[in-house]
Amino acid sequence: MPIELLENKENILNFLKTKADRPVSLGEIAKEFRIPKTESRTLKRILKSLINSGDIFRTRSGFYGAAEKMNLITGFFEAHRDGYGFVLPDKIGEQDIFIPPRKTSGAMSSDRVVVRVESLRKREGRVIKILERGLKRIVGKLCYGKNFYYVKPKSKKIPFDIYISPKAKASAKTGDMVIAELTAYPTVARPPEGRVLKVMPAVDSPKLEIDTIIEDYSLPHKFPTAALESARSFTEKLSARGRVDCRHLLTVTIDGEMAKDFDDAVSIKKIHDGFILWVHIADVSHYVSWDSALDLEARQRGTSAYFPDRVIPMLPKELSNNLCSLVPKSDRLTFTVEMQFDKKGQVIKKDFYPSIINSNERMTYTSVRKILVDNDHFEREKYSYLLEGFEIMSEFSSLLRQQRISQGSLDFDLPEPEVLLDMQGKPEAIIKAERSLSHMIIEDFMITANEAVASHLEESGMPSIYRVHEKPDEEKLESLKKIFSALGLKLKRTGPRSFHEILSQAKGKSAESLMNMLLLRSLKQAKYSIDNIGHFGLASRSYTHFTSPIRRYPDLVVHRILKDAIGEKGLSDKKQKYLEKILPEIAFHSSRTERIADEAEREVIKAMRVWFMNDKVGEEYEGFITDITPYGLKIQLKDFFVEGFLHVSYMPDDYYRFDEERYCLVGRHRKKIFTIGNEINVRIERVDIEEREIMLAMA
Repeated sequence: MPIELLENKENILNFLKTKADRPVSLGEIAKEFRIPKTESRTLKRILKSLINSGDIFRTRSGFYGAAEKMNLITGFFEAHRDGYGFVLPDKIGEQDIFIPPRKTSGAMSSDRVVVRVESLRKREGRVIKILERGLKRIVGKLCYGKNFYYVKPKSKKIPFDIYISPKAKASAKTGDMVIAELTAYPTVARPPEGRVLKVMPAVDSPKLEIDTIIEDYSLPHKFPTAALESARSFTEKLSARGRVDCRHLLTVTIDGEMAKDFDDAVSIKKIHDGFILWVHIADVSHYVSWDSALDLEARQRGTSAYFPDRVIPMLPKELSNNLCSLVPKSDRLTFTVEMQFDKKGQVIKKDFYPSIINSNERMTYTSVRKILVDNDHFEREKYSYLLEGFEIMSEFSSLLRQQRISQGSLDFDLPEPEVLLDMQGKPEAIIKAERSLSHMIIEDFMITANEAVASHLEESGMPSIYRVHEKPDEEKLESLKKIFSALGLKLKRTGPRSFHEILSQAKGKSAESLMNMLLLRSLKQAKYSIDNIGHFGLASRSYTHFTSPIRRYPDLVVHRILKDAIGEKGLSDKKQKYLEKILPEIAFHSSRTERIADEAEREVIKAMRVWFMNDKVGEEYEGFITDITPYGLKIQLKDFFVEGFLHVSYMPDDYYRFDEERYCLVGRHRKKIFTIGNEINVRIERVDIEEREIMLAMA
């Protein structure tokens, strides 16, 4: 077998998947492909690569087999504080697998693992190999035991203490909050070991709390010198050569008040038989080429992370806030999706091309809402030359939205928390972030552009990255039936269409936002994949991420692929092989970094809520029940977008039990019932900044 063919792992993987009816030896593989002994090292290297990717598994006796034929699944491990966990499979269509505490094999949260499914009915398994460790550093408190030190992790997802030898604690003292580097990972027989890298300052302010969370999630907040030097080497001098000049179009960006990285701008025109929409996206790929220092750093980061007081960007500010940001009154290089629609909102023509624009205005969601919804005289006068365009945007956005919903798109109108900081960086309010018509306009236009790009790449047969969203498990919907019933909603059927049934029943009711939240929790998480299975939530057959290349790495990759697709030379064989090799890993890593950034952002919001409520102990508030457990009630306050927990021990008027069938708490003697959506008066009993918990009592 020629060496060129040997380098293609697919041939060996295909043999193990389709031809081998049992695990085979190294010699049998060599014989099948006529590989001489002189090339056995190359063969071993390929097999090792396939083992590391989780595609094949080597048995204890040294035989090789396809993982899928050995009832093995690869995926991310998510740990619970009580020792058990779940594996989220890499393969699309696979259900999560429960891992009991005694079967984790020392796996920690974010580890990529191989799990053997031991019960298909229960979806239960055992971790048999850890492919890649997700955690390298831990933030926690240094404690002293019997003649040894250990770090107690801040994260509740880590059920291990980390052993620290006296020499490895550096200058840290007992009680210090530290960053510890893991030097040995846990096994069945021994705990993890580590060494103290840094003593964290005492967390006495919200800013330091955010610093701690950033360290805890190992988010990179400094750029390597090579990446910074590269970003600073570009000049403001731009050329329109080889680009379509769109500077004559009336063009605007619409973003939040605090945004600095404007990566999308829009232009629109109404014609006699429909509409023309231009979506201009910052041409980041012009500055960031494959495998450059900037590219490798952006790939590692995967995404930008957004916090109340700062952004950890994917790209240096020289690009993200300047050259690639579509600031007003300045020429900027862009990649444009031009789409023509008929009067019903159906795409009849689409085109893609590198372009140059000059944005007329940097608009905010608030300003556009004032123009279109509030009919604010001052705002309409200020932007009078853009009024016609905004009116057309509103009309066309409504058309697109109606069409998507009729096709089955799920329109979850979920309130998001927004933390308002004072001059000292302390939270002075936590409110529901606004989602008005202006937000919807941009959402609709960006979704439409992403679909246009995805369908074009799929039709052209180009290897690409898709944004996919699997259909929900019917079992999860079944488990929600009790809650729906408790809220007076009747679920006539299960399956994907039942989502629309529930959403329509809940529309306008007090429990609407709760239903939205519960349904959203039951859905699988959207992710990146080279295999297009469609996007369930958007009811889209083909979807990708193209519209945010400043803050998401997959978008940058899709830009490059689209440029190759529309280029005269097309995609070379060499580039095709390169993409086929690298895209699966990029999709996998990008999904992972997205999850980490989302978790960090949620943890910061949780911490800010605690800091905000810290001086309100003893005060009473109105709230409503958002969830019920055997131990108590989760309550959301009406005055602030803040949640707390009311433990049954702080409900002194009766003994309460959890009624699983009716999904409520019932008093044993007085028969008082608490169910989801009920209003309730509570008192702030205790605020624990360290544990980030707000404990409530009955008012």
